[in-house]
Amino acid sequence: MAVPAEAIDPRIRRQRQAKLALAVLLGLFGLWLSATFVPALIWAAIIAIAIDPLYKNAESRWPGARKAVLPGLATLLIALLVLIPLAMGVIEATRETHLLLQWWADVRANGVPEPELLKRLPMAAELARWWQDNLATPEAAQQFHAFRSSMLLQHSQLVGKGLIHRAIIFLFTLIALFFLLRDRDLLVAQLKVASARLFGTSGERIGAQLILSVRGTIDGLVLVGIGEGAVMAIVYLVAGVPHPLLLGVLTAVAAMIPFGAAILFAIASGLLVGHDAVGWAIAVFAIGMVVVAIADHVFRPVLIGSATRLPFLWVLIGILGGVETMGLLGLFVGPATMATLILLWRDYLGDGRPG
Repeated sequence: MAVPAEAIDPRIRRQRQAKLALAVLLGLFGLWLSATFVPALIWAAIIAIAIDPLYKNAESRWPGARKAVLPGLATLLIALLVLIPLAMGVIEATRETHLLLQWWADVRANGVPEPELLKRLPMAAELARWWQDNLATPEAAQQFHAFRSSMLLQHSQLVGKGLIHRAIIFLFTLIALFFLLRDRDLLVAQLKVASARLFGTSGERIGAQLILSVRGTIDGLVLVGIGEGAVMAIVYLVAGVPHPLLLGVLTAVAAMIPFGAAILFAIASGLLVGHDAVGWAIAVFAIGMVVVAIADHVFRPVLIGSATRLPFLWVLIGILGGVETMGLLGLFVGPATMATLILLWRDYLGDGRPG
């Protein structure tokens, strides 16, 4: 039986230990240096996994364009998918800002008039008295002037810095996505070799489970959320909610977070109440909750649970825990992490099944 060289020569063993220690230290130092851009790299990897089936189909059709043209086109399309709805929201918000400034000037000059709905509520007399004392006249509405210009300037500076930071991360995500798509085959081959060395025969199953989990989570969260937003945009339009398309887009985004869409339903209902359409307000909220119930109890468990092979309780824990710790990125990282942990647990118990 052959004896390993390091068992004979202590110098070789010390060299390997020093090499391992150096690799660990450099790896930690590199992670510290690139900590700001790690979320961008994870986002790029998630997007690459999500579009991989479509991208492979495009590669098979146009093999000569795989080095630069296809990665560039795919990256451009992803950028447009993000920027076009964002631009629509900014344009709509700019329009609303003009109306908000007009309303603000009117409040400062005349106060806030008592709405007709207030007269139909229980305890209408007490509510009307409070409104007159606090909001109805310019003198009573002085509390609105608590927004000092310095405070507004400070908040606008913070928002501006946050937007610049997110714009840089988004740009870096696109750059990373381009190179991930361009060098996809090389990276996949390297990851297979590394996982085989680290985890043996389980390495490829762990990688496959991660990929399936990410795709299942995207299908369950993004596609179902888009479906909810499309349905509710139609409901908003029929009910006469202001800006139904914008609210539909926001509902689609909020619907990706468990229980998030209900906030948009409440906002839409509040806008209808402000227009004295109480019946439609109740109908919009009720229809929205029915749509959410169907999506969360029928479609999402099937799409996410079948891919991650997790009970929906663990899927929900992964989603909510991921959102709390990592924000929007945690929506996709959380369930994939939980699925991988369960896979390792099953392997440990001797219940590992093919991914």
